[in-house]
Amino acid sequence: MRTRRLRLTSLALSAVSLLVVPLAGCSNGSGSGDDSNVSLRMTVWSNDKSQTALFDSIAAEYRKTHPDIRSITFDYIPIDNYTTALTTQIAGSNPPDMAWVLERDAPDFVTSGALTDLTPTLEKTAGYQYGDLTPAATKLWKQGGDLYAYPFSTSPFGMFYNKDLLKKAGVKQTPDQMVAAHQWTWQNAEQIAARVAAHTDKQGLVIRDWDYKTWIELAALWRGWGADAWSADGKTCTFDAPAMRQAMTFLHDAIFTDKALPGPGETADFFAGESALTVTQISRATLLANHPFDWGIVPLPSGPTGASQVIGQAGIGVLTKGSHKQQAADFLAYFSDPANSAKLARYFPPARTSQLTTGTLAGANPLFTPQQLQQVVIDGIKNGAVLPSHQDSAKIANLVQNALDPMWKAGANVDSVLAGVCKAIAPALSE
Repeated sequence: MRTRRLRLTSLALSAVSLLVVPLAGCSNGSGSGDDSNVSLRMTVWSNDKSQTALFDSIAAEYRKTHPDIRSITFDYIPIDNYTTALTTQIAGSNPPDMAWVLERDAPDFVTSGALTDLTPTLEKTAGYQYGDLTPAATKLWKQGGDLYAYPFSTSPFGMFYNKDLLKKAGVKQTPDQMVAAHQWTWQNAEQIAARVAAHTDKQGLVIRDWDYKTWIELAALWRGWGADAWSADGKTCTFDAPAMRQAMTFLHDAIFTDKALPGPGETADFFAGESALTVTQISRATLLANHPFDWGIVPLPSGPTGASQVIGQAGIGVLTKGSHKQQAADFLAYFSDPANSAKLARYFPPARTSQLTTGTLAGANPLFTPQQLQQVVIDGIKNGAVLPSHQDSAKIANLVQNALDPMWKAGANVDSVLAGVCKAIAPALSE
């Protein structure tokens, strides 16, 4: 579970780019150091106590049969500064052995030579079932058919809703009922949000972690219009395409005309009961474990081009600058084997075909009903597309954010702003 989404910086980009030349040609050997008394370290962005306790328990079990491994630690780095701090460590004298990597950073990390090829280790590990990893989940982390990071979390976005607030606002039909009636659309979700905002003292819809800054979160909305940030080959900006103009006009009107979303500078936490709807990843359901209100979850609404589900993804890679690459790869094979993948599924939806069943997921996710697991998690992973990613992601992210800033005021010229985004990022896309 990600506590917040990451805004990348140019410093992070620079650090990754520094890795390209010195790492070229590195092998997946054991590296330097005493291989009989090994300490392994993995950087993570989660400090959730229940998650870190699970990590520690898996590591403890592994060490029982691997006396050469003295310790395995999980090094927490806050998400706001994660990639910058990680790449600084890699470029310095104390690189981690393993690291979590966000989907938007995958092209930079995979192509730079910063990560080792995991394929030989995973394929030869007894009982690993390498072929069970879904092609859709591994696609982003492969180059030339080789796997450079294990996609430990393939987490679909969904729409949580507060049943109590909808009832208070006099909403006649819940999102679940709309799904059943094939009426679950962005237009209807926006109408629900606007009604709640108008008839209660709470907010309507929150696209969590967007905050008028982390624009990539808006992919959950605009893909319902068939829009995306750039072409499939990554070479052409499509922020100024008709589909994106329609989606962003819809969003702008929802904010400034219908007041269906909190405006700039306003905040509302769905999980604290402050909004009726929120778009976020399904792993956030742990925040509802104490059942603060009656809630439900449904897939993302359909747009003019139909349903379009979105996935956030994270991989674990072994760093080529690490001192114990083979030991790290061996531990990663254990950490992600079928048994431990099933344990991790409580927080991180698995990349294994055999585990994408309501039976398996229900055991790890007791907060969800079998129907919710099927509709949001299983169907979301099978049919969804990962959030946008691109080489030089940090640079591009900053360019997009700065160019989008004029959008977030009443009366903004949406078409003009989107044309400005393409003008800003076109040179970077073609580099």
